[in-house]
Amino acid sequence: MARIVFATVGSLGDLHPYLAVARELLARGHRPAIATHEYYRERVTGAGLGFHPVRPDMEDFGDPTQVMRRAMDLRTGSQWVLEKLVLERLDDSCEDLLAAFEDADLAVGHVLTLSAVLAAEKLGVPRMHSVLQPMTMFSRFDPPVMPQLPFPRTAQRWNPAVWGALYSIMRFASARSFEPVHALRRRLGLPPSTLHPLLEMFTATGNLAMFSRLLSPPQPDWAPHTTVTGFCVWDRDEKGGGMDPALAAFLEAGAPPVVFTLGSSAVFDAGAFYDVAAAAARRLGVRAVLLTGPDGINQRAGLADGRNVIAVPYAPHSELFPRAAANVHAGGVGTTGQALASGRPMLVMPYSHDQPDNAMRCERLGVARVVPRGRWAEARVAAELGALLADGAAAARARSVEAEVRAEGGAAAAADAIEQALARA
Repeated sequence: MARIVFATVGSLGDLHPYLAVARELLARGHRPAIATHEYYRERVTGAGLGFHPVRPDMEDFGDPTQVMRRAMDLRTGSQWVLEKLVLERLDDSCEDLLAAFEDADLAVGHVLTLSAVLAAEKLGVPRMHSVLQPMTMFSRFDPPVMPQLPFPRTAQRWNPAVWGALYSIMRFASARSFEPVHALRRRLGLPPSTLHPLLEMFTATGNLAMFSRLLSPPQPDWAPHTTVTGFCVWDRDEKGGGMDPALAAFLEAGAPPVVFTLGSSAVFDAGAFYDVAAAAARRLGVRAVLLTGPDGINQRAGLADGRNVIAVPYAPHSELFPRAAANVHAGGVGTTGQALASGRPMLVMPYSHDQPDNAMRCERLGVARVVPRGRWAEARVAAELGALLADGAAAARARSVEAEVRAEGGAAAAADAIEQALARA
């Protein structure tokens, strides 16, 4: 059977979908492996998968709180991640991926693994491209909310010709930023390429759109051989653990709570998110679960009382979200997928990157309300959350969406597309 290597960088939201697909391929007799930060070694090997370390490691950048504050900035975070995590370490990551892809039958790249394109080309290994969120399909016909634009919601209504021109401007304006990619191509002895290293990563071998078609159905300008798989879900910790017993007991002891989480990235820059969440829940008289992140980073005296408000570091969203009255989150695509699959309405407070776009798409589906991060205050959150909990239409729509999302079978659909790509390659 085939040896398939998935290359990914970033947060757990950038890792978990590939763990889900790799485990599905493992069950089919293939030999999948994950090439990513050393920081995730235990999580990958604990899932029974092969592991290849790829620089940089997440710990190379210093204090994670300070790093995440830079990375999650609404207007500059995406550029900072691209420059610091990707372009400045391109040679290191390419060297590691050349070793990881050796003898591979197929390489699957992530939107930020620019070096995977070069490593696969150098070794002659067939490559698939994958994206986790609709934003990075860069479609003219279903354009994203881009926080960098002055009026992002207005811009989204521009016609495809205007967006085509905007993407052309983006290609031209960013060309010099990607000179490190072209320089590495020359050092590797590869021929020059006119393709934009970030905007034109799609391949004739196959492409994976690893989200639900409810967020974005296929568009006329998508690359050929693109498969919309649905969400690919994996939400275990390093030891494969499930829900904390104290949380399970809390859920059994009363009415369904409102769940508040900031996923695996924004949780390092929570600010007043959890204090406001607890206060809004108490004002409404509803029970609440606060997922406050690792190492006690957002735990403090008085935040939870253990009776109506409980705070725990983490819980598998697939187990917790369906037992909630509503789910409140930052709009990361992995959390968004779990929220859509839970059948519960959601309140979204987007931070950066794809999160404002994901929030808009959930709002468009009729299952979400959105509160901007700058307006996250007790009165506003209580009002929006109270209206959401009273909205019967949103609850009914969330149940309908749940059935459609679960029927997509993301990991299995992705594995099918990979096997078809292997046949083409």
